[in-house]
Amino acid sequence: MSKAFTRESDDSGDDFEDGDRDPAEKLPEFKNYMTPGGAERLKGELKKLLHEERPELVKTVSWAASNGDRSENGDYIYGKRRLREIDRRIRFLTKRLESAVIVDPGDPARQGADRVLFGATVLVRDEEGRERTYRIVGVDEADVRNGQISWISPIAKALLNGRVGDVVTLRTPRGDEELEIVAIRYLGTGEVP
Repeated sequence: MSKAFTRESDDSGDDFEDGDRDPAEKLPEFKNYMTPGGAERLKGELKKLLHEERPELVKTVSWAASNGDRSENGDYIYGKRRLREIDRRIRFLTKRLESAVIVDPGDPARQGADRVLFGATVLVRDEEGRERTYRIVGVDEADVRNGQISWISPIAKALLNGRVGDVVTLRTPRGDEELEIVAIRYLGTGEVP
């Protein structure tokens, strides 16, 4: 049968690399703690996708569809694929924001906290005397290169509830590493660690 006579399915290319389920359906089974800044970044991304990128892409796909044969129309094929990606990301962001529990590390009640809690910026010293700073944030905000670690990461789990002067054990593939908590700070929403 000629390809010109086959119907293109709107679901084509909707196979997910890691199985049959949409990544948005694989949300973690724990509370979705998030800092106000992290929530704002996700809201900004969602707004941009909904009000800028998606409408522009819909125009492009509509234009490409009006050009006739869709089976060899690169603009149409790529546009439909990209539209599915954007829709998946919109669903994911919407679900993450709906389940978010916003915890403000700048809350005055936390400012006097002498323990490591969610949102804390923690200065640690390893066994060789090197100091590192970590900020404990939500899963969607983690950026290890910039010292922002998820509250469910092994290092955050080791640090949580610790106090200045405590030595905590971090279990790594290379063996146990001891870290001393040197300082704990709670930054306001706009402050940078």
